[in-house]
Amino acid sequence: MDSLWEHYTVTDAYDEMRGPTNQARPSSDRLSNYLAGLDHKALDIRKTAADMAIMEMGITFTVYSDEGNIDRAWPFDIIPRIIENNEWRRVEVGLKQRLKALNCFINDTYNGQSYIKEGLIPASIVDSSSNFLKECVGMTPKFGAWANICGSDLVRDKDGTIYVLEDNLRVPSGVSYMIENRVITKKVFPELLQDLDVQPVDDYPTHLFEMLVSMAPNDIKKPRIAVLTPGIYNSAYFEHAFLAQQIGAELVEGADLIVQEDDHVYMRTINGLEKVDVIYRRIDDRFLDPEVFRKDSLLGAKGLIRAWKAGNVALANAPGSGVADDKVVYAFVPQMIRYYLNEEPILPNVPTYLCSDPEQLSYVLEHLDELVVKPANESGGYGMLIGPHATKTEVEEFRKVIKANPRNYIAQPTLALSTCPTLCDNKLEPRHVDLRPFILQGESSFVTAGGLTRVALQKGSLVVNSSQGGGSKDTWIINTDR
Repeated sequence: MDSLWEHYTVTDAYDEMRGPTNQARPSSDRLSNYLAGLDHKALDIRKTAADMAIMEMGITFTVYSDEGNIDRAWPFDIIPRIIENNEWRRVEVGLKQRLKALNCFINDTYNGQSYIKEGLIPASIVDSSSNFLKECVGMTPKFGAWANICGSDLVRDKDGTIYVLEDNLRVPSGVSYMIENRVITKKVFPELLQDLDVQPVDDYPTHLFEMLVSMAPNDIKKPRIAVLTPGIYNSAYFEHAFLAQQIGAELVEGADLIVQEDDHVYMRTINGLEKVDVIYRRIDDRFLDPEVFRKDSLLGAKGLIRAWKAGNVALANAPGSGVADDKVVYAFVPQMIRYYLNEEPILPNVPTYLCSDPEQLSYVLEHLDELVVKPANESGGYGMLIGPHATKTEVEEFRKVIKANPRNYIAQPTLALSTCPTLCDNKLEPRHVDLRPFILQGESSFVTAGGLTRVALQKGSLVVNSSQGGGSKDTWIINTDR
């Protein structure tokens, strides 16, 4: 029987499991040997088992299209991605450091603005951010924690360096799929998980619950917690329902909430109105409260911001957190860490060009075919230009778009994202991956053991988003010191 690795081709990118000469990396040695002992039929049986588990568990995501909203089974690859524990410990500390500095920046932005006044970031960048909410000026959430849940996207370059690609601080999604990926993997490779020292991920709901409790107003010991969802047609509704069930919270829509004259939030129940103390909101800022933001919003509840400002309800993440989600602001995060924490950044940024700067804009326009250009406030991989993969026509069209609104764009070099062995047509092939760990900050901080590894299922593609054809893998943080 030929080994699955005999025909595996390592590319110029860093491979998470195999070295430059297709040898197993020390952290992946046991997994590589195990897979080498499987034939194609055995792999196919495991792939079928995973597909059946996904269907039985009802794990879906929604794709928005011109033909309507389409529910699809979660795209999952059975070959896990492995990260060695000693390396992960450093990443974990770096992620906590980063979120702490970002929360300092958000709080400063809505209060003293010392960072701006000292000229460390142009005031125009903050003032023109679509996520800066003047309605939040003067507010300071409990513990100064505005962004309580953050999903930071990490990538590894060809030299093995891990970079932070972006920080998602508004309503980051994907953590439920991280947990469910592990459940599926236990069905596919139960013997491996027992044999290897793989760190658990199913403790996330407990830490999420504890963080939300810590944010309760007036230190209420047993607060009533609600997860506010836009409803069943939202692409992340599966996650909203999953997390509400896992933490014992009420799953509510805007119509289920009412703010009374006492500026408290109540939930409509069959037993009458019941007070809500903490809301884990999964709807965008502008739809939270028609009294303050979009008047036509049916997703939020009238008076919600009033109750929040009165200190009668905690909102996680706090409104206005998105000012630090802006990809232009991202370029300043290393400097924020030095300024607010008096520390050197542990995790580096990807080098970033600001199109709002005339000199940097000139460079970007001259090298468009070499760069990745991103809009400041889009997500899901939309509105981007990947220069090396774009046609001349697409490059020229994007040139016009950037010139029309330079503030709205940043550019970065095209990284050779690391690859991971992925099951493609019953054989292993390298596919590009990134990683989204989830960081919590309330009274204390917590980082998931790994996170959601997203994989570009199309050969050569750098787009990992599930809405654009990407999939995901289980992520194993393992201890090799045993």
